[in-house]
Amino acid sequence: MRALARTGYCRGDEPFGSQSVSPEMGIEAKPLTDKIIRDTARGVGKRRFPLYDGHGLHLIERDGRHHWRLKYTRPDGRENRLALGHYPEVSLAEARALALDARAKLRRNIDPGVERKAAKAAGRAAADARTFAEIAGRWLEIKTPGWSAITLRKNRRAVDVYLLPRLGKLDVARVATADVLPVIRDTDSRSPEYARTAAGAAQGIVRLAIAEGCREEGRLLDLDLRHNLPRRERGHMAAATTPAALAEVLRTIQRLPNPVTRAALMLCCYLGQRPGNIVGLRWDQLDVQTSEWSLPAGVMKTRRAHTVPLPKQALALIEELRPLTGGVGFVFPPLARQKNHHLTRDALSKALRDAGLRGVQTPHGLRATLRTVARERLGVSADVLEAQLAHAKRGQVAAAYDRAGFVRERHEVMQTWADYLDGLRDAER
Repeated sequence: MRALARTGYCRGDEPFGSQSVSPEMGIEAKPLTDKIIRDTARGVGKRRFPLYDGHGLHLIERDGRHHWRLKYTRPDGRENRLALGHYPEVSLAEARALALDARAKLRRNIDPGVERKAAKAAGRAAADARTFAEIAGRWLEIKTPGWSAITLRKNRRAVDVYLLPRLGKLDVARVATADVLPVIRDTDSRSPEYARTAAGAAQGIVRLAIAEGCREEGRLLDLDLRHNLPRRERGHMAAATTPAALAEVLRTIQRLPNPVTRAALMLCCYLGQRPGNIVGLRWDQLDVQTSEWSLPAGVMKTRRAHTVPLPKQALALIEELRPLTGGVGFVFPPLARQKNHHLTRDALSKALRDAGLRGVQTPHGLRATLRTVARERLGVSADVLEAQLAHAKRGQVAAAYDRAGFVRERHEVMQTWADYLDGLRDAER
């Protein structure tokens, strides 16, 4: 036992209180007392740091502070030192108790240093599970089944592009309104539409954190956008609603250099469907025999499947694009610099803006163009137009019982509409 004590190692089988040898001084040292530690810290007496209490426990001085260390032999025979805290925050008695606990683990072939690292890693993993990013991922996963493809796209972009870069690593339990509001204001300056989506997403994420016990009850975000964002005049999507304005829009689209973008925008004109659905058109959704495009319920805002009659002009445009993809996957392949699997709705908006139609026409506004011009100039029934636009029925009773799709009527109307558009575009000014 005495030979082992001279090594300064702790193997977990010697009691504290016996005399030990300081390896540096080469003299027998008595167990420490608080007075010895205080005197040595003041430079009184001949002792100097490190101070040895016996069986591996010692006190060192570093950067003006005093640190407890336990020198011990790992179960695999390697030497190691275990930090036990600072003196006097951790007293001599507490340091001895911690050392005794470590020695007890060693007797069970447990390395206290390895155990501590594992506990810290587990703590970090638990903390990561409570980050805003982690809860945001779960929120999107939970909400996805109930969303249309367009709603999912908007919320995922709001989270990934606007919220996570600045909030993702924060502990969701501590995220405050003061953290989120600057992000929403910055988003508003870049995209007012996404500012509201991002604000709603942030509030939903925090509510989920509360529900899962990661945040205190009642600690919701106070994102009153009416008072915290610049006031903007609400307006409709820019749309041409007169024959003359529509003719100019059609001619502008016809002059676009990119055939994929040009074809997609012309389909928006001919069919009046949402731009997000147009760019996501797949070959397997088309039936050339019936001249119909079948949109599944999952991509529709109304969550109901929708049939779109295809006039001859639309079928011709689509067939011109077949060589680009071989008739597999998406009809509209992505532009060269895009990473998406298909052309994006934003690319359509940008094409119109760059062509000089900012504030005059948007891709989504072409739906309003169809609804207004076809009704006023062609006398098309409002019910037929609403069915073509896949607008939800007004009122719960109508939504439950009125399932009329007017597919036969819409075949005739949309061919008439396509012919009318071609006539406007090709007419002499």
